[in-house]
Amino acid sequence: MPIKMITTDQALAQACEVFASSPFVCIDTEFHRETTYYSKLALVQMADADTTVVVDVLAIQDLQPLKQLLKNTAVTKVFHAAYQDIEIFQHDLDCVPEPVFDTQVAAPLIGMNDQIGYAGLIKELLNIDLDKSQSRTDWLQRPLSEQQIEYAAHDVLYLAKAYVLLTQKLTELNRIDWLEEEFRELSNPATYVTTDADMWKKIKGVNKLHGQQLAILQAITSWRETIAKQRNKPRRRIIADDVLTDIARQRCDSAEQIMSLRSLRTSRFSRADAEQLAQAVQQSQSLPREDWPRLPSFQRTTVEQDAVVDILSALIKYYAHVHGISPLVIASRKHLEALVTGNSDIPLMHGWRKHHAGDQCADFLAGRFSLQVNQGQLQLNETSA
Repeated sequence: MPIKMITTDQALAQACEVFASSPFVCIDTEFHRETTYYSKLALVQMADADTTVVVDVLAIQDLQPLKQLLKNTAVTKVFHAAYQDIEIFQHDLDCVPEPVFDTQVAAPLIGMNDQIGYAGLIKELLNIDLDKSQSRTDWLQRPLSEQQIEYAAHDVLYLAKAYVLLTQKLTELNRIDWLEEEFRELSNPATYVTTDADMWKKIKGVNKLHGQQLAILQAITSWRETIAKQRNKPRRRIIADDVLTDIARQRCDSAEQIMSLRSLRTSRFSRADAEQLAQAVQQSQSLPREDWPRLPSFQRTTVEQDAVVDILSALIKYYAHVHGISPLVIASRKHLEALVTGNSDIPLMHGWRKHHAGDQCADFLAGRFSLQVNQGQLQLNETSA
């Protein structure tokens, strides 16, 4: 199939018009984010069963036709590992594609590994070994080489073939509808919104802090997020995680204290920034105790609860065997421990997992059915009311 390079507004509009009449379009992006907070979009690749294009976003002035295609609900937008691509579209085009099909999410339902990579998917479905030589290329450089263009195009050209095979297998197994909830979540704009005030939970070393230290960490992490967005710089280029935890641990509430930290690379940090950080620390120190953030409580399982988790693991293995998929696709031991200790906000209790295994686990925990072994086979029996 020939690959068409799109470098003009007119060519993009024509290509999007062609894809608008197709039942699906496979989409991938190439971008850079090493030196910026927001991803710098360089290419958008698109393909259906007959057409493959590579759009040079840096040469295009009007991306409105692309936005209209992404919002066209008559065309399924197919991605592999969709989150980051969709996050870019939300930021650059203020648009979240709908409807969406993610082959990485769907592949485990036909027996493939959980979180399978694109190369693995293509190898398993098409028996093609993909060229990986351009994986670290600079997609912002111009002109692009023929090798770069071909490499980028293959990310959607083969995806279009894989999507057809994957949906055929899912249809044969009556599992297409299993994915509806997860795909709706991918098309929900709220999925890609992060709250600056919650970023402290992701800081390495947060578990070693407590009380007012967490209030300080929340305030200064929120400051870093705001500044990183304003300057469009990676968080680590503003101030590193270990410096944030040092400030919170030592309760540094002056610019002098902050600038004297051994962990701080002062060559990248100004006195003005230190003064702003110190002010954030001071404000957080005035918070009443009841407003201090708290880490999610960790409840260690008892010996008895561990035994129940073991039984649930057997139940998960049973349903995984019934459906011909990996037990880890259904639930991890960590999630089963959460369920046993009273937390039902886990993947097992949402979407297809809930219907095909989660409800059964909940019924077992509630005593509504029991397990027994009959001639070497696990057997589920409803209990009498």
